[in-house]
Amino acid sequence: MRKSFLLAVLAAGASLAQVKPSDIDGAWVGNIEVGPTKIKTVFHLATTQDGLVATLDSPDQGAMGIPVAAAKRDGASLTLEVAVVGGRYEAKISADLQTIEGTWKQGGGSFPLVLKRAEGGVVAGPKRPQMPVKPYPYREEELTYQNHQAGIQLAATLTIPQGKGPFPAVALISGSGPNDRDESLMGHKPFLVLADYLTRQGIAVLRTDKRGIGKSGGVIATATTADFATDAEAAVAYLKTRPEVDAHKIGLIGHSEGGVIAPMVAARDHDVAFIVMMAGSGVPGDQIIVAQVVAGNEAAGMSHEMALQAGVQQRKILDIVEQETDDTVRREKLRTVLGPAVTGAQFDTAYRQLTSPWYRYFLTYDPAPALRKVTCPVLAINGEKDTQVPPKLNLPAIRKALEDGGNKHFEVVELTGLNHLFQTAKTGAVNEYAQVEETIAPAALEKMAGWILKQ
Repeated sequence: MRKSFLLAVLAAGASLAQVKPSDIDGAWVGNIEVGPTKIKTVFHLATTQDGLVATLDSPDQGAMGIPVAAAKRDGASLTLEVAVVGGRYEAKISADLQTIEGTWKQGGGSFPLVLKRAEGGVVAGPKRPQMPVKPYPYREEELTYQNHQAGIQLAATLTIPQGKGPFPAVALISGSGPNDRDESLMGHKPFLVLADYLTRQGIAVLRTDKRGIGKSGGVIATATTADFATDAEAAVAYLKTRPEVDAHKIGLIGHSEGGVIAPMVAARDHDVAFIVMMAGSGVPGDQIIVAQVVAGNEAAGMSHEMALQAGVQQRKILDIVEQETDDTVRREKLRTVLGPAVTGAQFDTAYRQLTSPWYRYFLTYDPAPALRKVTCPVLAINGEKDTQVPPKLNLPAIRKALEDGGNKHFEVVELTGLNHLFQTAKTGAVNEYAQVEETIAPAALEKMAGWILKQ
């Protein structure tokens, strides 16, 4: 997905120097409008000995060099097939060769997309004003450590405040998906921003490439939340070996799935001094997913009644995944529920995701038992506009589990106006993440740092 355009062209086996460029070669940029959200879209076109080739960038979403499976031009007509995302662009090239106007089709929806030539062939990336700029007023060290239980080596960055120490420390645990140590997504690097802020406040921070991602070993495709919990345990064990770190003040900060992992680890490792749950869940995963569908569709402009219907449909899908053990029967039932709008290739992709080890574990895992065993201080924060882990469903469940377990040292906070990434948001819709220049709201950063230092 991040393969460069140059490599994509060279892979066609063409000698570019011997091929005359066409009149549409170059970078073309426009915006796909999904409700109130605009998603910057860039197509790179080039002519080779094998014909027209292309790649797609979505800078706002941090996705670059997406291969275009087929690029076809017939006079003024242009068709670009992006099989990897199930998308298709059908358009007309203007007579003056300055505009390509057409329709982007994906996931059963159709969206107008007008492309203009990029000036000088360069497309500016999104503004991210919180991105730290070197030199930093603290020490930064690239390192590796072992998860002996899993037999893998994990790659990480440790940032250490100025001064003698020893310092309190935290290990960051990312959300679901193939995240690097900065939790990079949609042009943002939330964990880089968080680590920078906390280190400036006198807290050492360890952030790690997820197993199988970046420079870390292991395989992500077969790993579950329970496996990632052992990686977090290895991070705590590593921090205890560092002389700059106060071994009695090591905590965990987990975002989203990481907010589920943090209490899993703290429940069985009493060397964890505190945990911060950033949009961690308090109910089983299948409830989370249904709530996501309802909240996400409403944020995108769907009526409450239609959003509830979409939730009911999602519940049917999850029931099949959870209850049907025969693979052939499960496939047929899901194909029936998903309907003809989901094509063969799209269905195969969806089926692999729905039946992956991670997904099946996530659906049935209930975080409440682990939360009831957590005895260290807990800060659970959630954004009011979070549509992925809705606060009204999860914060009360987290509070109840901690109270049931007898924990007297916790704080549960809903932060006004913030989304799942803790950005200041208008709707909380996922597509809005890339449009917000802010990576993490100052209110969230200040709350976490102040609470940790009080511990």
